[in-house]
Amino acid sequence: MRTLRQWWPAIVWALVIWQFSTDLFSTHSTSQIIIPILKWLLPGASAKTLAALHGYIRKAGHVTEYFVLSLLVLRGVRGKASGWRWTWGLATLAMVAGYAALDEVHQLFVASRGASGADVLLDTAGGGVAQAAAWWHTRRRGHRPKENALVNQAEKS
Repeated sequence: MRTLRQWWPAIVWALVIWQFSTDLFSTHSTSQIIIPILKWLLPGASAKTLAALHGYIRKAGHVTEYFVLSLLVLRGVRGKASGWRWTWGLATLAMVAGYAALDEVHQLFVASRGASGADVLLDTAGGGVAQAAAWWHTRRRGHRPKENALVNQAEKS
């Protein structure tokens, strides 16, 4: 039960990402919402510019989805411990990359979608940025994993 408590947010977010890979969030579907908003915000923009901005927004969505997933998976990987370790970060990044690849395979079976290796790299990069942010945050706040704190204390004695 303790394990489920640490992992349920990552599992729920993975299911949300899975939903984002359906017809509901295809390029055609999101363009029906995003392009009119962009036209309203940028009335003089050409169709080419609006299409490019739509593409950038969609790619930013990839980075954001997997940034969040990476932080939630890190929560599951480290359990009740605090701080950040290279082993946790690398394990998390491997899981995020694996899920990104699985998500692209899923899209092969969705009529309006397709798989993209570039998207796997983009998703993994989002996960990597999250791990860098987690590392920076823990170092900035002086958090160290408990075992490292004991080793550091022993070295000082």
